[in-house]
Amino acid sequence: MRTIGVDLAAGVPGTALAEVVWSNGGARLARLDLGVDDAAIVASTDGDAWLGLDCPLGWPDAFVDFVQAHHGGVEPRLGAVDGGADWRRGLAYRRTDVAVRARIGRWPLSVSTDRLGVTALRGAGLLGRLSAAGFPVDRAGEGRLFEVYPGGALRIWGFDTTKYRVDATRRATLLTALQQRAPWFDVGPFAALAVASADAFDAVIAALATRAAALGRFARPIPADLELARREGWVALPEGEFAELARP
Repeated sequence: MRTIGVDLAAGVPGTALAEVVWSNGGARLARLDLGVDDAAIVASTDGDAWLGLDCPLGWPDAFVDFVQAHHGGVEPRLGAVDGGADWRRGLAYRRTDVAVRARIGRWPLSVSTDRLGVTALRGAGLLGRLSAAGFPVDRAGEGRLFEVYPGGALRIWGFDTTKYRVDATRRATLLTALQQRAPWFDVGPFAALAVASADAFDAVIAALATRAAALGRFARPIPADLELARREGWVALPEGEFAELARP
């Protein structure tokens, strides 16, 4: 199995891609690149690869409904405009974001009210390119594409994520902890890059989280939410122990 993890940014300079090859009860980090464009991401999925994108794959239904109604000067289909904090929360967060908060105790960034939305616009274009290339695109995680959340995955696996995005020393400590818990994971010559770049580090974690998703070890949307997840996207938060990822 090959799992591809992409830490997607609004532009090429902040985008990183990791490829992990799984075989014989072990895993090898075969590739770690910075400055990755859409064409390279699409090319990486050739063959039997599984792809994990650290990027929202859609927007909240209520937000989409509100923007369409407000643009047309009509009442939103999903409820009257209130403007208050509770009402805004329903537009800011997707159903999957609510599920993420329930599991890790914090809200992820909002795709509709944070700068993350710019990255999601690029992601929408990438999904179109993947589909045009024949890669199966299902935002609910029903195929070989998954929305992943590296920081959330690390917390669920029991790692200390304090300041790892802004502190290379913390990333070095985290990488050591990962390898101690999973001696089957060979990072090869890429350890220095993973420590030096938060984007590269998150791409590696995204590829590991994609392995859990590919094995079906993630919290799926309940059947009643499946169609909603196919519009809004669904974060494949892993289930099970990190050290067990190498087992088929």
